[in-house]
Amino acid sequence: MAFSSKSGGSSSPMSEINVTPLVDVMLVLLIIFMITAPLLTHRIRIDLPQPNRNVQPPLNPPEPIKLQIRADGSIFWNSLPVTISELKAQLAVTAVKKPQPELQINASPNVEYQNVAAVLADAKRAGLEKIGFENTDQGG
Repeated sequence: MAFSSKSGGSSSPMSEINVTPLVDVMLVLLIIFMITAPLLTHRIRIDLPQPNRNVQPPLNPPEPIKLQIRADGSIFWNSLPVTISELKAQLAVTAVKKPQPELQINASPNVEYQNVAAVLADAKRAGLEKIGFENTDQGG
């Protein structure tokens, strides 16, 4: 006979896991990923602005304004201490200058976020367009 059973007739549970279906599924997934991976790398077209050679940069660009915000909330305008009302007045005067100087903010790592956000909001309300951040800590 081609099919024979063990003597005794007791059926014991099979203790081995058949991994053939698992290997089949893994091979199919591997093939799918190998086929689709090259298709996922596509180019994104970006139209960058071309430099205009006719426009000359300003001969004397304005000196950037260094605004320091310390951890205790004190504000310094080009190393001079200012109050919030003085800061707002200085920002308004700076916003009407042509060309407009850049405002470089140096915030201490320990300063509260609300202090920096208030200065940014005041600069935006005044009309400043060039605002940058410095990453050096000069005071604390």
